[in-house]
Amino acid sequence: MAESVRIEELRRRVEKDPASIAFAQLAEEYRRAGRVREAIETCETGLARHPGYLSARVTLGRALLETGELDSAQEELKRVLRTAPENLAALRGLAEIHHRRGELHEALAHYRTALEFARHDAELEHVIGEITAQLEPSVRAPKVVDGLSFEEAAAELLAFSSGNGEQPGEEAPAAVPEAVPEPLTDPSPEAADEPFTVTLEDALPDIPLIVVPPPQEPAAEPPVAPGSVGSAEEGDRQIAALERWLEAIVAEREKRNAP
Repeated sequence: MAESVRIEELRRRVEKDPASIAFAQLAEEYRRAGRVREAIETCETGLARHPGYLSARVTLGRALLETGELDSAQEELKRVLRTAPENLAALRGLAEIHHRRGELHEALAHYRTALEFARHDAELEHVIGEITAQLEPSVRAPKVVDGLSFEEAAAELLAFSSGNGEQPGEEAPAAVPEAVPEPLTDPSPEAADEPFTVTLEDALPDIPLIVVPPPQEPAAEPPVAPGSVGSAEEGDRQIAALERWLEAIVAEREKRNAP
């Protein structure tokens, strides 16, 4: 109700004196009341007499922005900023225009300038934070580089996970070639294609302090005739024990020859 009374009072003043600068206040009251089209008409009529009245141009620009006439709104607000670069309402209005168009870099620049004149403005800080998060994400996934060898990929992964190596996207250092163990025997052309085997005679002299006791036969069991089931089971146990023995010998030799 008080708003309507204020509008009526200002309207009567402007009607009584069309040259009065009260038109700017009347237009702003129209805009705040949601009567945007009346605000635009009042501004245009008053600015024809007072073209340099900046507050009326700010109201006109904001009213045009609310109706979606972005080009006209931008022109009005830029005209204000050419004369008054610190005008907070014009800065915020121009930033919102760029924001609506998706021109985030331009919007962010105007929002940040507005924040310089309105320190600790919660709304400005919030919108600046949102745009900054879209343009400058704090966490980026590591860049995947095609054509890496297994060693290079492993080195890059370890460096990135430990935080001590190259940053994601940087070229990984050349992998250091691993030492190749010397062959057990000098290869010959005739033996190049033969499968690798280790005989008991070859392995035994190279294995120090490895004592594998031979399998013990149960003393209490009576002798079993050859070909019986008991004899076959005993032979399997002996073969298994021998295989474990040979596996231990081979494993120890591979360990000694490993780089």
